[in-house]
Amino acid sequence: MILTIDIGNTNTVLGCWKGDKLCITLRMHTDRDRTADEYSLLIGGLLRDRGAEPREISGGILSSVVPELRKVIKDAMALLTGRTFLCVGAGLKTGLDIRMDNPAQLGADLVVDAVAALAKYKPPLVIFDMGTATTMSVIDENGAYRGGMIIPGLRLSVDALSARAAQLPYIHLGPPERFIGSNTIDCMQSGAVYGSALMIDGLIARTAQELGRPVTAVATGGLMALIHEYCRSGLHYDENLMLEGLYILYKKNTK
Repeated sequence: MILTIDIGNTNTVLGCWKGDKLCITLRMHTDRDRTADEYSLLIGGLLRDRGAEPREISGGILSSVVPELRKVIKDAMALLTGRTFLCVGAGLKTGLDIRMDNPAQLGADLVVDAVAALAKYKPPLVIFDMGTATTMSVIDENGAYRGGMIIPGLRLSVDALSARAAQLPYIHLGPPERFIGSNTIDCMQSGAVYGSALMIDGLIARTAQELGRPVTAVATGGLMALIHEYCRSGLHYDENLMLEGLYILYKKNTK
């Protein structure tokens, strides 16, 4: 059994693989204050609750956008499984041709998304990942990573709006009742959901225009589960894209 771990700013997602099949997925809150011992106890309990014995894990890999947790969770996995996990970063073979001003600046999550998307879809590609931030990655027809965008995340934007506008409440993000809202909460929900979907549709169109050819659009991330069905650009929603990319990288870097 192989364990893949995606450490995000808000949530950490884990996936257990058996024979190239993703058999278990887990999601937990990312806490920068937890120790390796605490993460070992928490993750071990979650795995056992799903019927997976940690000592049966033969290897693993993690990706983190939270630098201080990279070592903490790697140490936690060593305590829990007795194995040394790979980390996405310098020295790991990805096979990705990064054509940015400073390739070392490309986030580990974007590398993993790109590796997975290239393995599953035909380039040119535009990849959206909706989490704490919404990111857009562009891969040209030759499979080279060209760059993209970093956009304030949907939840972050809505919370900032509520915090800075005295008469706007904090809202639950869910399916809007209608496109044109008839009360404050409906207006905010419609603006958040339809606004995000229309932004993605527009970015796909502009990326295709920039590259001079149609693109394959792929979407992932926790908040994309809400947004993707409101898009009209033939978006491929791929819930486990990050976990699949991590598994590909694990196999690429192990015998």
